Amino acid sequence: MYNLFIRPSIRPYSSRKALQSMAKAPPKPEFRTRRGTGAVVLAGVDGRSLMARRFREIVTGVEADLGGDLTEAQTALLARAATLAIWCEEREAELARGEQFDAAEYATIANAMRRLLADLGLNRVARDVTETLDQYLAKKGAANG
Repeated sequence: MYNLFIRPSIRPYSSRKALQSMAKAPPKPEFRTRRGTGAVVLAGVDGRSLMARRFREIVTGVEADLGGDLTEAQTALLARAATLAIWCEEREAELARGEQFDAAEYATIANAMRRLLADLGLNRVARDVTETLDQYLAKKGAANG
């Protein structure tokens, strides 16, 4: 059977080995995307729009609830959950204006959002605010004099 993902001129072993080595090395900063560096929240979307601002609000709020230091997988799940939350908020506004409302579609999306948030963890994670001994002594020294 012909594999569509491997060009005939490349042996499968060599391409697999190349992919494994690429997966291990993080990209150099100059080769990261603007999305990866955080410069752009949503590609092709004006960051000043109501949607983009609401997206950032949800992401930063949930990120703070989760302790702030998220893995790449958690960041991806959080972006999907924020998108679904915005979608639900728009449908709720439409319902309040008396427009057409599809309850089954809303329930499906709300349940998908709930599952994503459950995967992330619905409980707040406390940040460690304990001072080191050096910080404590420096603070005491400054207060005394």
